[in-house]
Amino acid sequence: MNENGTKKREWVKNAAIVFLIILLLLTFFSNTIQNYSLPEVATQYVESGSITAKIRGTGQVESGDPYNVKIKETREVASVEVKVGDKVEAGQVLCYLTEGDSTDLETAKTTLEQNQKALEDAQSAFELKLLTGDYDISIMQSAGNTQSTSSYLEQIYALKNAITAAEKERDAAQVKVDEWTAWIAALDRQISITPSNNADVTQETAAVNNAQSALNTINNDLTTAKNWLTSLDAQIAQEKEVIAVSGGDSSVLDSLNAQRLTANQNVINLESQQRTAQQNLDAAQAALDAKKASGDTSGTISNLNGQKANAQLEQAKANDELAKKEAALAEQNEKYTELIKNIGDAFGLSTAKDAITDAQEAVNKAQEEVDKLTAGAMGTEVTAPISGLITSVNVKSGLETPTDGIVFTMQPEGKGYTMSFTVTNQQAQRLSVGDQAELVNAWRYDDINVVLSSIKPDPNNPGQNKLLTFDVSGESVVAGQTLNVSVGQKSANYDMTVPNSAIREDSNGKFILIVESKSSPIGTRYFATRVDVEVLASDDTRSAISGGLYGYEYAITTSTKPVEAGKQVRLANN
Repeated sequence: MNENGTKKREWVKNAAIVFLIILLLLTFFSNTIQNYSLPEVATQYVESGSITAKIRGTGQVESGDPYNVKIKETREVASVEVKVGDKVEAGQVLCYLTEGDSTDLETAKTTLEQNQKALEDAQSAFELKLLTGDYDISIMQSAGNTQSTSSYLEQIYALKNAITAAEKERDAAQVKVDEWTAWIAALDRQISITPSNNADVTQETAAVNNAQSALNTINNDLTTAKNWLTSLDAQIAQEKEVIAVSGGDSSVLDSLNAQRLTANQNVINLESQQRTAQQNLDAAQAALDAKKASGDTSGTISNLNGQKANAQLEQAKANDELAKKEAALAEQNEKYTELIKNIGDAFGLSTAKDAITDAQEAVNKAQEEVDKLTAGAMGTEVTAPISGLITSVNVKSGLETPTDGIVFTMQPEGKGYTMSFTVTNQQAQRLSVGDQAELVNAWRYDDINVVLSSIKPDPNNPGQNKLLTFDVSGESVVAGQTLNVSVGQKSANYDMTVPNSAIREDSNGKFILIVESKSSPIGTRYFATRVDVEVLASDDTRSAISGGLYGYEYAITTSTKPVEAGKQVRLANN
């Protein structure tokens, strides 16, 4: 009995010891256990600093006033003489078209032929009715007509023969006009390619063209290389901001820096090649000018101009003769029309007569369209109407010109460029039209000037974003170039700044949550406290504030759970 009592007391004693140990553990580690259920917060000091209230963006340079080189005809392209990025002078050949009529002129000629056939059919039907007596005898008798149908047919045939003869004479006169016109055009081409002193500059001209082509290629490569370097600079700047705000692996930044070194060296090499190519072009042009100046004067230009003057006189005579033949043809057609009208009225053949009239009107309209297209027909050369830079080539050799007629797009010489990018409505509120933008890596584009010209709703997201448009000018500006700019106020120092992620807002306004500590017997506890603030200025990462603060408080930037003022939190490093 005593043995059982002793065991029972031992068990009670052991249970009490275990209970006391658990109670002690809960007492001493209650703070730690509780901490694991609290929101974990990251904080940063409220401290003085500078704010650069600038907005950064990247945009592609576009022509501010593009000029579309258009042709009215649809023609097949024989060869293209320029490419994007080439600078051209007014009158310079941009492409050559194949010989022959345009698609529109061919269609108009086909329509004319069809209408002429319809007129002949209508005339034949009228003559057949007259010949076969397919008409109302009573109308003829009441009109007192005494002429026979054969007499009328003879008059018709006589006028048709006269019309045919007049058409042949008109066509022969047109051939003469066309021959003199073609000869004058050939003389103009010969005069344009013949030096004033008749020097043979074939090789020198080819050398200039080759040097210009080589320079254009290098200029295009250099623009591409500079755009890539600008893109790398933008990526490096963004990566630096990421590291500054949240830390992180610097291997990405190291890789970008290595790429930038290579890209920068490539730009330097291409700039050296550009200088050499420009020197080669200058030397080739100088050789061409010298060859022209040293040639023998033989009077070739004077002789060609004399031939052209004589040809223009003959062309004028041919035009006068053509006008006479066309007038004679018109007179015969009028006689024929009047005869058909009289016969139709006399024999009651109004339906057949009207069919001829309608067919003749259709022929006249088709002829007018052919004449208009023929008069406006262009040659085989498409030339630049203005001086400027080629920004778009819309034709290819062996293919027809575009249906809209736009074969090239040019940036007019002396005209400006534009670029644009999208920002949030809040960012746009910090900007004004006329703000001067600064280029990232401006040392590479020291002659480029960028000014904010308009702030409009973004068509893709008008409720949330704004589209900023800038006027861009400078000698080194090229359409298609990518520029990275910053725009807005200059840097200023402020007594209290916090990361943007610390700024919160509700119906009562903007505020931040700071961490305040309270001591207790079992350790230090941390609580979130609200402080109402006014945001004085902001940039992409930090904001300057004013409010009931002394500075160097811990502002909550992020948390693992929602945090409310007055609630207990735990620090990320506790």
